[in-house]
Amino acid sequence: MHGRPRKSLSDGGSQEKDMAKAAGLQSLQTQFFKNHHEKIYTKEALQLNAKLLEINPEIYTAWNYRKLAIKQLLESESDSAVIKQSLDEELRVERALKRNHKSYGAWHHRKWVINMGYSSLDHEFQLLDQLLKADSRNFHGWNYRRFVADMKKSRDEDELKFTTKKINENFSNYSAWHNRSAILSHMLKNKYGGISAKEQEMTEEYELVRQALFTDSEDQSGWFYHLWLLGQTIAPIGPKLEMSWPSNGSQLIIDFNEQSHAYVSDFDTPFGTDRCMFSEGIPLVLHFSEPVKGVNASTVTVSSLLLESESLVWRPISPHGLQAKTWVTLLKLPSTKFRAGETYKVQIRVADTLGIISLNGYNFTCPTALDFSLDVHTMTTIRSTGGNSVTVPLAWEADFFFPLAIDENKFPIELHLDSLSIDGSGNQENTRWQQETLDREIKVCRELLEIEMDSKWAKLTLARLLIAQDMLSGGSILRNKRMHTDEVLQLFNDLIEIDPSHAEYYKDQFSLILLDKVSSGKQNLQEYLWDSKGTGSLSNGERNKWLRLHGLSLSRLGSLEQLLWVQRLDISHNRLQSIDGLEALQLLGCLNLSHNLLANFTALGPLRQIKTLRALNIADNKIGAHTVNSTRFSFPSALNNSSISNADTTRDADEENLEISWEITIAFKGLHLRQLDIAGNPANDEKCRRLLMKTLPSLKWLDGTSVN
Repeated sequence: MHGRPRKSLSDGGSQEKDMAKAAGLQSLQTQFFKNHHEKIYTKEALQLNAKLLEINPEIYTAWNYRKLAIKQLLESESDSAVIKQSLDEELRVERALKRNHKSYGAWHHRKWVINMGYSSLDHEFQLLDQLLKADSRNFHGWNYRRFVADMKKSRDEDELKFTTKKINENFSNYSAWHNRSAILSHMLKNKYGGISAKEQEMTEEYELVRQALFTDSEDQSGWFYHLWLLGQTIAPIGPKLEMSWPSNGSQLIIDFNEQSHAYVSDFDTPFGTDRCMFSEGIPLVLHFSEPVKGVNASTVTVSSLLLESESLVWRPISPHGLQAKTWVTLLKLPSTKFRAGETYKVQIRVADTLGIISLNGYNFTCPTALDFSLDVHTMTTIRSTGGNSVTVPLAWEADFFFPLAIDENKFPIELHLDSLSIDGSGNQENTRWQQETLDREIKVCRELLEIEMDSKWAKLTLARLLIAQDMLSGGSILRNKRMHTDEVLQLFNDLIEIDPSHAEYYKDQFSLILLDKVSSGKQNLQEYLWDSKGTGSLSNGERNKWLRLHGLSLSRLGSLEQLLWVQRLDISHNRLQSIDGLEALQLLGCLNLSHNLLANFTALGPLRQIKTLRALNIADNKIGAHTVNSTRFSFPSALNNSSISNADTTRDADEENLEISWEITIAFKGLHLRQLDIAGNPANDEKCRRLLMKTLPSLKWLDGTSVN
């Protein structure tokens, strides 16, 4: 770890000596396992076990045997002095640590013994002083020191002084920096209640790590600690509500067809207006800054004369349980309650009562009020276009698209983008100290780059600092005011060239910043808004408006909370291997994922959360080239996809290829796709197509061919 390989335990002896040692070890193991099986815990048996552990401290069964022996002693002995003497003897099995001071089993056993509460903690500190003097970066020793300090109730200030001493001896001591971050996290959380005290402590920490950076700008230890400091500087305490759909203050125009399906026109999108059909209800979407739990009818109240009396059910948009950034509920609005020409208000109150909690245990403490209106224009005037009337599939080819013409006077995109966001600026602690700290650290990185132009750590940290400064200055509703995006993109381009071993990470970061730029302002977004003349069942000959982010070399998706309004999205001709996060787009009806690097059907899992999806193009990916291990899904449990039963998949497989059946079920079960394009993938054979048609009974078009 950290450039120091584990040394061989061989003493370089002859082959004959090695064979003799192996024979002796085998004899010891045989006798040990016999004692273990027969539950023999005599003094002689424990001595034999200790000798075995001195030779090979990685035998976990041997450590567990000693625990069983101690437990038997505790059950039969009531004299605390005898127990203490026995446990002190147990701690003298130190030769195992001398043999290999990075043995997990030896350290875990020592913790177990110390936790009994009979042993001297001062002795443990003395042992640690010797160990960390010999190997100051031994992370096992630092981890054990935190354990012993906690047992002894040592003062955080004393432990902090110890790490300062070790860091001053060697700025490259990664473990000491890490230990320092753990101590400071505890101190800042529990002791520094005032803002000024925290600011003073953090400023001193920046000064300390700055010495390390200028001493050796290519050593990673100081930079990682600097990154931790940056997180402490700008991280908000508790989750924030970032986005919603319908957006706050928006006005939706609603019509119903003869089947009581709601056609909603939203004027608060960058397209100016866009219409979407909802058969089960209008989705209400809330997006938080971090995953939360506890979103329910008690913590989020929705009020309107149109709503049914029963409470709304909120659903987390995540495959990982009850915590998610995005939550959705359906507003089921019966057409019988509407009257043409009337306007109906919908009011939402978020967190009037506590209960929305982040992964870190912080409460959402920013009560937020949102509202939008529903204007009923006409009733039963829209002709239903059922699936049986399909005659032509949706066209994906570039020839059918042309730039969207926008009347800027009628539809000012700037204003519409702002209305999509929740104004959380009043809840931000944008203190002068934070701004000054970021300015100072940006200056430090620029100074370092003047000395070493190709320092990857200085460039990476500068990029992170500029991103933090833009976020702190602009907040969520002024994203179009960010000033450093182009410089950050150039920094990641430079890093791809000078540090090719981490190029994929830099490409991911480049993609995230580029998507943030695209979604953050009128001029940036307008380039990607396209129009198309509808040619298929999903458009009924009407012109469709698309957000086309094709051909941008994207390797990762981000800033999707800015795109909750999107119904038709083209992210083809990129480098995507995952579409995680796309599930936040709850209005999405048409999606083009062709010409990416998706390796299997399970990569499409997030799409199962999007109930409005009707047309999907995944042509020319790598699906089928790298299948998943289907045995991990063979038995439903808490560790696999519990929403899919084994019986469902076995039935759908119908004795076809079970592995590909599992993948298709995980990706598509429950979707109501009417059009799917899969040509150009290795998995696209006759068996796969039959399984797709079984899993998607609503499918009308497969690779442009009508499905009978």
